[in-house]
Amino acid sequence: MASTFRCDIVSAEEEIFRGDATMLVATGEMGELGIAPKHAPLITRLKPGKIVVTLPNGDQLDFAVTGGILEVQPQVVTILADTAIRAQDIDEAAVRAAKEEAERILARRAEPMEVAEAQARLAEVTVQLQALERLRRNMKH
Repeated sequence: MASTFRCDIVSAEEEIFRGDATMLVATGEMGELGIAPKHAPLITRLKPGKIVVTLPNGDQLDFAVTGGILEVQPQVVTILADTAIRAQDIDEAAVRAAKEEAERILARRAEPMEVAEAQARLAEVTVQLQALERLRRNMKH
């Protein structure tokens, strides 16, 4: 049996995932991190990006996060995400509409605060679209 660790992914709204994993890949501030069992303890900030959890049976779960904190302890890895969503739960039509709206705001060069909000929203929906694309690619294999 493969060595595992407990993985918890939570957002401000809810617990997204709790279970055993053999590998976790996340987008940290300095690049992608691969966390395997017995990884050295660490805490790092996450950038908007993907979280891929490999389960003991080899299946992979894909999540999109808008940022947060990753903590690695000897037996558990915890992700405290600003927001997080499973790839299969993403509403593609809503995400594409939000992307178009953010791009319209940026194109008209609105007030600085509105531009900052649009940039943050654009980063969030881009991560979600990338998660959908990864999910589709994995389903083809």
